[in-house]
Amino acid sequence: MKKIILTGDRPTGQLHIGHFCGALKNRVALQDQYDTYVMIADVQALTDNFNDPQKVRKNVYEVAMDNLAVGIDPKKSTIFIQSLIPEIAELTVFYSNLVTIARLKRNPTVKEEINQKKDLFKDDVTFGFLGYPVSQAADITAFQADLVPVGEDQLPMIEQTREIVRKFNKIYGETLKEPEAKIGDFPRVLGMDGRKMSKSLGNAITFTDTADEIRNKIKGALTNDLGAKNLLGLLEQFSDDLAVIKKFKQQFKSGTIKYSELKPLLADIIIQKLKPIREKRVYYEKNRKVVETILLAGTKKARLVAQQTLAKVKEKMFLNYFKDAIN
Repeated sequence: MKKIILTGDRPTGQLHIGHFCGALKNRVALQDQYDTYVMIADVQALTDNFNDPQKVRKNVYEVAMDNLAVGIDPKKSTIFIQSLIPEIAELTVFYSNLVTIARLKRNPTVKEEINQKKDLFKDDVTFGFLGYPVSQAADITAFQADLVPVGEDQLPMIEQTREIVRKFNKIYGETLKEPEAKIGDFPRVLGMDGRKMSKSLGNAITFTDTADEIRNKIKGALTNDLGAKNLLGLLEQFSDDLAVIKKFKQQFKSGTIKYSELKPLLADIIIQKLKPIREKRVYYEKNRKVVETILLAGTKKARLVAQQTLAKVKEKMFLNYFKDAIN
């Protein structure tokens, strides 16, 4: 049997070429080798977007269309909506007894993200945000995932899941699978202004951008040391011409690089690479029912798997009351 992978996205905005380079290309390749579950993590998105639920709901479909457009095949991968799997929420409650507040506060990823959300949380953090590593453990174990593709900055989250699994199995008996992090060479793509790429910052290239929009964004990209390295990184990700990549890298090292040549060339390369993705996305935009059908089928399949896991967990915890009489 194929090993199981759980991956996914928070629906807080359209996906962009940063996601494409960092996760989506790899995700499409892995679906042929693994039993792949792609979660649209709307519950997790609400931990720091609780005051704007309409934004999250709208972007569930945007993220679904982006995944389908880049090549996620519903015949190979199971795409589902997190909030429609109540078993995940129930597992989260059970796992919350296995983690201390102090341990959650020590999680480096959580500490960093709390620091980034100071304007939202003011003087204190919400229970939901502090505890989202517990919810993430429920996501992963609900599908008994063997592997979770992550960047190095997310390793503490996977380790937290592994700790929860070990503690559960020690107390209640072997039930849950301890996942491994699948670390890929995920390049970090910055926005055209040198900040983290984000649609909300207006510095991202999305799959719905027109050719002119892409050219204008690349034209306005910073050319300081950080910006130049970002442009060269994009060239490496999108160009198949090794000679061209080598030429511009050498020019950068020697200080002779011509951005008037690099920028339009890079824009054209990205436009050509994204063209079939954009065309496929237009199809899904015009055929929303197709997207809904895919999401519904995937969510039904995912829920059956999560129900099986929850049944095992409740049996080990002696919570399987009237199991034949109550659904």
